[in-house]
Amino acid sequence: MKKSNSPTMKDVAREAGVALGTVSKVINGIPVGESYRLHVEAAIEKLGYCVNSYARGLKTNRTNCVALLMPSLYHPFFATLTDELTACLMRHGYRSMLMITNYDPEAEKKCLILGHENKVDGVIALTYSPDLKPDDSTAMVTIDRHCGDSIPCVSSDNYRGGEIAAEKLAELGCRRLLFMAVASDIPGEVDKRGGGFEAACRRLHIAYEQIILHDRDTEAPFYDFLLRHIREGVPDFDGIFCNTDRLACRMRDFLLRQGIRIPEDIQLIGYDGITDYATGRYTCSTIVQPIAQIAETAVSLLLDTTGLAVPTNICLPVHYAPGGTTRE
Repeated sequence: MKKSNSPTMKDVAREAGVALGTVSKVINGIPVGESYRLHVEAAIEKLGYCVNSYARGLKTNRTNCVALLMPSLYHPFFATLTDELTACLMRHGYRSMLMITNYDPEAEKKCLILGHENKVDGVIALTYSPDLKPDDSTAMVTIDRHCGDSIPCVSSDNYRGGEIAAEKLAELGCRRLLFMAVASDIPGEVDKRGGGFEAACRRLHIAYEQIILHDRDTEAPFYDFLLRHIREGVPDFDGIFCNTDRLACRMRDFLLRQGIRIPEDIQLIGYDGITDYATGRYTCSTIVQPIAQIAETAVSLLLDTTGLAVPTNICLPVHYAPGGTTRE
């Protein structure tokens, strides 16, 4: 049996007994008389009328769709952030167009073009290209990476997070610290975690070392480094700060395989505040990013129509939470 055509605005107007312009006003949130609104809403529900947002976007130059550019969903922080952004946009009446770039700057540029072709109202990007720029008609907000003075960047207080990690390890009795990081070639807010950690170690007069790899490298140098610093089963370090929870969990598992007890022999702190999907508990002791607040701030900045100037960098507070890899 051939399926009937979907109901149109004209059908809604006929069912409600109102003018077509009244239906248009109700759909677009323009005030009308209460009785008219109720009649139109009842007709929409009865007929199962759905707004063609793409067609409406061609007329109004707005689609209520925002492009999300993410490097990956494999990393738990990116996945959690994407979930929060999508939910926040939905609360504001916006749809999401998710595009995964796999850390490739050229892929990011292609995704941005795709977003423009689909007439998205804005872009929220966690980018690996400092040169990524939308056209003049498209609003953009970045997370953790600056893309110019006219584009707001939202991040957690990475520098303070590094300080908190060093201070907490010192408070828990550690005296020989190590900072481990996987970093990008492109400078970003995340790099400040190491700076804060180093500054706190110097202020507290605590010895420390650091090993930093690029995100294109394998983790083998980390393992070789740790093995060189374990002598007769005794590690040279009693406290380690990793710049992500994912890295902290990997180093914890490696050290456990070497017979090093966590947290008895070495205490570990990560960064991100990632929780286990099954238990809801933190995967390790961690510096917690306010991921929901980061998402809400990014969306609010993107949708802001006041025209008021906003800071280039919006920095949100972090806090420490125990997760089993420190001796609380």
